[in-house]
Amino acid sequence: MNIRHWSAIALSLLLLGCGNDDSVGVDQEIKTLIETNGLTGDPSTGRTIPQITSAKAQLGMKLFFSKALGGDSDSACVTCHHPVLGGGDNLSLSIGVGAVNMNLLGTGRVHSAASAHYDGFAPVPRNAPSTFNLVLWDKVLFWDGRLESITPTAGKNGSVGGIRTPDSAFGVSDPNAGANLAVAQARFPVTSPEEMRGFVFEAGNSNAAVRAHLGDRLSNPAATDYITNTWQNEFEAIYGSNSVNFSNIVDAIGEYERSQLFINTPWKAYVQGDRNALSAEAKRGAKLFFNSTEKGGMNCVACHSGDFFTDENFWVMAVPQVGRGKNTLTGEDLGRISAGADATKRYAFRTPTLLNVEMTGPWGHDGAYTSLKAMVAHMVNPETAVAGYDYSQLDSNVKTVNSTLNTADALSQLLVNKSSGISPHKSVTATDGNIDDLVAFLKSLTDPCIKDRNCLDPWIPQNSAGVDGLQLNAEDISANRL
Repeated sequence: MNIRHWSAIALSLLLLGCGNDDSVGVDQEIKTLIETNGLTGDPSTGRTIPQITSAKAQLGMKLFFSKALGGDSDSACVTCHHPVLGGGDNLSLSIGVGAVNMNLLGTGRVHSAASAHYDGFAPVPRNAPSTFNLVLWDKVLFWDGRLESITPTAGKNGSVGGIRTPDSAFGVSDPNAGANLAVAQARFPVTSPEEMRGFVFEAGNSNAAVRAHLGDRLSNPAATDYITNTWQNEFEAIYGSNSVNFSNIVDAIGEYERSQLFINTPWKAYVQGDRNALSAEAKRGAKLFFNSTEKGGMNCVACHSGDFFTDENFWVMAVPQVGRGKNTLTGEDLGRISAGADATKRYAFRTPTLLNVEMTGPWGHDGAYTSLKAMVAHMVNPETAVAGYDYSQLDSNVKTVNSTLNTADALSQLLVNKSSGISPHKSVTATDGNIDDLVAFLKSLTDPCIKDRNCLDPWIPQNSAGVDGLQLNAEDISANRL
């Protein structure tokens, strides 16, 4: 073998060695970031997670899919939170009651012109959060946190010290909240006229009256609107005789929701030792995500912290204000301040978890962004994103009256909070490649199960008839992503 051959072999070995050293160096840098942030990859450690095969979770699943809990029997919990749609509905803003086709879920579900309060726009003012990994929240639920643990305790899902709900004053425990945050939140969609109650059923009456009526029409054959069913057979094995009532209904629904644990992600595998679980792009994204701006990163971890990727806090991020908003006169959504917080929380919303974020769009409290890349670009630099926001990405039923003015106000609040040191956010000028790398990292937080229809089967009723003839089914989904 001549010297040229030896030289070529030596050069190849040298280049191969450099590549390995570089890969090892990146992995070591990320390992240091993982250790610095105290990550294990598994946010479920130390928690009690219900199994979907348990009798209570199975009962909860059947209730979750039943339109019998809608005031007009035209909507169910699953209407806005279907497992095949990432635990949401794939809409910027939900169409709860009064749909043209009550059995059609996801893209294509539209509000009927014959419905009460129809004005051509989606009736629900906020994006439907995913029910996936609901068992991992310990402090707050809902975008404005109006449902929160009085004594938040790690790993307890709000089961310690009481829960404040919209039925109680700010900071005051609701004695009827239920066993945990999941149960407590299940009490409220049925009371919302836009989501499930409708505008006629118990109109003008208290939340307590709405709930009592729903329980009565499933348990009392003498009720004028009794729905023929066999629910008592389902409830008896768990709660005993004569146990069909609203408290037990939401207790079972909460158990079903808490069983929806989807955390077996490539990122978890990587943190736990599989260095091949992430692509080179995702690893670059991880470095950007966890590093501070001073070290060339995006400092996303300042708010999206821990293995659950959220601090469960509230921050102003000036996501474009679209839809009808919670303040229907102006179309703005005041966020956390509506739940009783101080003025610095005006336009502040709960930090969402990033687990499975790839599959839980549209993104933002109002679904203003219909691509994950655009949402990431906004988080990196809200000022630039707001200036170039593309309204054409929205469905025509998303109201945009006063959106420009309301968004400008939200952006002003963000800038005030940043200048006063209240907000940890720092805007960064990022390249298109930086954004792509961040998106690649975020996609590594997706549990493959939620992309696999067969894997999701345990969380979807297999009996199309249901217990009361009002069950929604997987076949009703118009925009099946799987």
